[in-house]
Amino acid sequence: MTIVPLIFTSGLASGINAYAVVLLLGLMGRFAGADSVPPALERTDVLIAAAVLFLLEAVADKIPFVDSLWDSVHTVIRPIAGATVGALIASADPGSLGEVAAGAMGGTTALVSHLVKASLRMAVNTSPEPASNIAVSLAEDVSVAGLVSLAIFHPWLAASIAAVLLAVGLLLVWFAISRIRAFRARRRERRAARAAREEGADRTYVRRP
Repeated sequence: MTIVPLIFTSGLASGINAYAVVLLLGLMGRFAGADSVPPALERTDVLIAAAVLFLLEAVADKIPFVDSLWDSVHTVIRPIAGATVGALIASADPGSLGEVAAGAMGGTTALVSHLVKASLRMAVNTSPEPASNIAVSLAEDVSVAGLVSLAIFHPWLAASIAAVLLAVGLLLVWFAISRIRAFRARRRERRAARAAREEGADRTYVRRP
């Protein structure tokens, strides 16, 4: 069942940058002799399309707020890509895992990682300077490249790292949501206190002779 960790890792990476996953897997299958890569991803037209879309995402993903718009558009695309890659990997290794189960695993993992990525990038966009956005985007690109490359040669190690990264991402999202809720609660309290002071001042003014 060595394709299971590969499907899981490629699904998680697809939720971050689906085009990079398709491009890297296709290149490794075509030029590095990776047997676990399905032939469909090695086609020239697939590689060219993935390369062009990857370049577009590399630019859009580093522009504040444009990246969030790009993420919203890819809420459907990335899970579909993760499911498709998972099903293709299973089809290239018949008897190990059904294509439907592989597609479900890849699509679900991609959806979860996409939601984590999109949520964290929205939090990063609250910063007024673009440097943090660019740094996070570059870190995501490096992580995807490293995980996919590692998954080809050491699938279980890559899957373990991917699982840890996903867990850390979920914790960061929970922490960010908690901070946002606390901030909104404090802001409501300040508004209520200010409104109470203004109302008290108005009553004092009216009572004056």
